[in-house]
Amino acid sequence: MARPSFDITLPDESLREALQARIDDLTKPRGSLGRLEELAMQAGLIQHTLTPALHHPQNIIFAADHGIVSEGVTVAPREVTFQQVCHFTHPNGTGGINFLCRQHGFELKVVDAGVDADLPRDRGIIDRKIARGTDNFLHGPAMSPEQFDRCLATGAEIVRMCAAEGSNVLSFGEMGIGNTSASSIWMSRFTGTPIEDCVGAGSGLSPEGVRHKKEVLARSVEGYRGDGSPEDWMRWFGGFEMVMAVGAMLQAAEMHIIILVDGFIMGACMLGAAQMYPAVKAYAVFGHCGDEAGHRRMLDALGARPLLHLGLRLGEGTGALCAYPILDSAVRMINEMDRFSEASITKYF
Repeated sequence: MARPSFDITLPDESLREALQARIDDLTKPRGSLGRLEELAMQAGLIQHTLTPALHHPQNIIFAADHGIVSEGVTVAPREVTFQQVCHFTHPNGTGGINFLCRQHGFELKVVDAGVDADLPRDRGIIDRKIARGTDNFLHGPAMSPEQFDRCLATGAEIVRMCAAEGSNVLSFGEMGIGNTSASSIWMSRFTGTPIEDCVGAGSGLSPEGVRHKKEVLARSVEGYRGDGSPEDWMRWFGGFEMVMAVGAMLQAAEMHIIILVDGFIMGACMLGAAQMYPAVKAYAVFGHCGDEAGHRRMLDALGARPLLHLGLRLGEGTGALCAYPILDSAVRMINEMDRFSEASITKYF
């Protein structure tokens, strides 16, 4: 399979003046609704309309296992990836992300990108398994070039599927024990931050565990023998679920779909996507700043202003979904508020 390419351009700015005039004509002091006004502008530019709308929001979880787990970089055992995927797709929806999807009207899709187990196929899990987990990147690349290309293409395929179902706003989540290790290396490489400042406790490491994790990741980076390109770094140290998320983000941007960015892992994926196509960032709404070490630095490197800071570090798309009502409020603002030009209210500025 050839590596997919994407046609990603910045949103058309020709409507900016008209959008600003519409926002300023709403019955409120100019700028008084703050970030809602900025989000309404972003949504209008992305969708190239004065009346942006949000249709059929979906949260896509890509799930896969990581070979680096064998080095003791996490307290959670590898089988938790499989167990959590089963929780996400339980008929009663018992995972952390499920109640938020129900609350905010999101459809949940779960994609088996490379879980080290045979998943139940009667629960609607989308089977796109590349392999039963990546290789251990302490000793060599996590995946082959062919696997990397398949992941990009698969992530793009899933987004096209969602678009065909009417979605114009998507959140991406992940499930993969060990993926904070991969994300820390991506962050270090793509932001120039020392690896020790990118590594956190993940799912609950002790201080000694964090020290060990930093040593393992530093040795892994020292052993890198690739060509130095962003794609090669992602291939060498990434997870199948992470590269699929990169492909999904790039496809969403090409199709002018609003991207809700979750926490540390998905932030690393947006970093990777932006290394390939910088314009992708214009389509991103950053949901929150979490408590994982380095997340604030990562957001700063992306030039991102997260909507929330709730101390979240679960992943799965939870922070993005918590932020979704704010985006929804912005769209409702521009469409539902009275306007000075139509209401019996004096425009006093």
